[in-house]
This record gives sequence, structure tokens and C-alpha cells, in this order.
Amino acid sequence: MIADLHCHSRMSDGSLGIDEIVFFAKRAGLAAIALTDHDTLAGVTRAQVLGKRYGLEVLPAVEISCTDEGSGRPVHLLCYLPQKPDRLEGMLKATLDRRTAAGKEMLARVMRFFPLTEEQVSKYFSHSQSIYRVHIMHALADLGYTGEVYGPLYEELFGQNGSCRVRFPYPPLEQALNLVRDAQGIAVIAHPGEQGHLQLCERLAGEGKIQGLEVYHPRNSVCDRERLREICERFQLIPTGGTDFHGSYSPLPSPLGSYMAPPDTVSRLFRYIRGR
Repeated sequence: MIADLHCHSRMSDGSLGIDEIVFFAKRAGLAAIALTDHDTLAGVTRAQVLGKRYGLEVLPAVEISCTDEGSGRPVHLLCYLPQKPDRLEGMLKATLDRRTAAGKEMLARVMRFFPLTEEQVSKYFSHSQSIYRVHIMHALADLGYTGEVYGPLYEELFGQNGSCRVRFPYPPLEQALNLVRDAQGIAVIAHPGEQGHLQLCERLAGEGKIQGLEVYHPRNSVCDRERLREICERFQLIPTGGTDFHGSYSPLPSPLGSYMAPPDTVSRLFRYIRGR
């Protein structure tokens, strides 16, 4: 099955609505997608309804923001096919609340330097479950201060040492893994090569705490993909893949279906759920 299992909509920090994603995924020849918005499952039901209309399989999923307490580094955890998604709600809402508070503070800081208004930015975050930096950057582009979402101005404002960046805590990875297990979902580490988490992946696989790895991703290098494939084979994990689609809010051009999961991934995910 031709599937892109990593897609973001306006419900988080993507530039397209759910209707558009489902329509264009079908137009692109995909047979399945997973809606993996950050820390929310709010768009899944609508995506599945539209998927049935267009003949596109839509897997319920969410990308959970976590922190590896051992290293202090962020980890993104994909949860596929949660059978009891309500078990995740408390953790996800807490993250969204913290992100929204941080987003409001970042907007206030930017407004000290630019003639921006909250009303202008709300045109982009009103459909989202939170306020993201890309929403502020889009509004700045409207006013002519930049021609791109990611670029020198983004780095100046929101990069690692950005003057307007506000950080907030993510839940511990172990807590997220436990809740995914309680929700009877499938835990997959997202783009592990990009964030240098290959050793973490080996440890979690050895401990039986994850069921898959996102092998095929635009920011996993060729060497990383080979190592991730080897880990999947050694620990019998499910290799997944996806574009990490954000529409025009992507740092690089990344059309739907640019990166896809192996053909048997969707069936393996469903078999895992049925075999629990």
C-alpha cells in the first residue's frame, strides 16, 4: 500500500486544512496517510470521514512532543492507531496549554519590534490547537519583513538563541511511552537520525518499549536509514516512513508522498493491533 505516514494539517503547524490534505493525497496517488498533528488527535475523525469519501485510508495518529530525561534532548514520538485515545488526552492538553502560553509570549515579544497585531497572526493560528512560530512568521511575511517562513529572520527571532524564543517543558519520554501503551497504540520514534537518537532507539527497542522506527524521512541521512533498518530487523520493529508534510510551512519543498513507508507497513501496523 502506497502510504505517507507523517502529515501535519492546520490543526497544528501545517499550512493546509484536512480537506485539502485528503484531497491532494488522493490526487497524488496515495492509498493511505496518517494524520500526525503535534500533540492533538482533534482532526482525525474528520480526516477519516473525508478519507472514506475519497477512497483513502486514514490512520489515526499523533506526534507527541517529549524529552529524553537522560540527555535532556527533545524526542518526537509517533503514536499510531491508539485504541483508547482518551488515555492520551491529559498529557496532550497539558502540552498544548504550555505551547499556547509560550506562543502568546513569543508574539508579545515580536510585537515590541514589529508593527504586528494578534488579529493578523490569528488568521493563521485560529484553526490550530495552539500558536506556533510559523504562524507569527507568516504574518510577518504578509507585512513584507520576510519572503519565507524559514530563513535569516526566523533564526534571528526563533532560532536556538533567538531573541523572541520562549521554551517550555515537554513531558518525559517514559511517561509518553507508558501512556501510548495504555492507549493501546503503536509507539514509533520519529525522524531519529535528525536528532541523533539512534542509540536511544536501540535501548528502547531492547527494552521492548517501542514497536517501530521512522526509517524513511527527509532528514534521516542515507547512513542513518541503513542503521535504522538494521535495528528494525534485529528487534523485529516495524519500519515506517513519511514526508513530515507541513505544506508551505516546511523548511524544504516536501510534497505529499515524497517519502513513503514500505509497502507492507500499513498492514503490519493493523496486524500488530489485532494481535495484541
